[in-house]
Amino acid sequence: MALYGARTEYILHSLLWLVDNPEPVSSLDLAELQDIPAAFIAKLLPKLEKAGLLTAVEGLRGGYKLGRTAEEISVLAVVDAVEGPKDLFNCQEIRGRCALFDQRPPEWATQGVCEIHGVMLRAEQAMRRELAQISLADLARSVRDKAPSPFLGEAQSWFDERIQTRRTSKVRQRKRLNIS
Repeated sequence: MALYGARTEYILHSLLWLVDNPEPVSSLDLAELQDIPAAFIAKLLPKLEKAGLLTAVEGLRGGYKLGRTAEEISVLAVVDAVEGPKDLFNCQEIRGRCALFDQRPPEWATQGVCEIHGVMLRAEQAMRRELAQISLADLARSVRDKAPSPFLGEAQSWFDERIQTRRTSKVRQRKRLNIS
């Protein structure tokens, strides 16, 4: 079982499209661009808004924008907003269950923090430190460095076209309502 799954992956990929994007982006557009479930994204983005990582913009050109600069948003902040508190390891205190103890473990067997739990806590702290050091801007830079130069322009054109399509549909809808 993965510690962080599809929710974290979907949201991090989606947030990359908001870095340096001058316009708000709809959850539907984020989902369609990446071929991920729209309902899934629509449920997750408000969690990031609540955490102050996103700002919602209403209206025809509405959607989501980063609530802070990409440099100020750590991967850890995104993970915590999406996943909530989640321990890497859940110690079951097996050390006191040895059959040789006859259900009465000696003090030496259960004294202090379980060594296995201690290792897992240190690993979790190291992982959280690493996630806290990487910003959304760092991720975006890495991804953009790999993409051919025309790709980013094509992506921005795709978003612009989507906004224009929504605007045109809305105008047609208003005309139909006034004519009928």
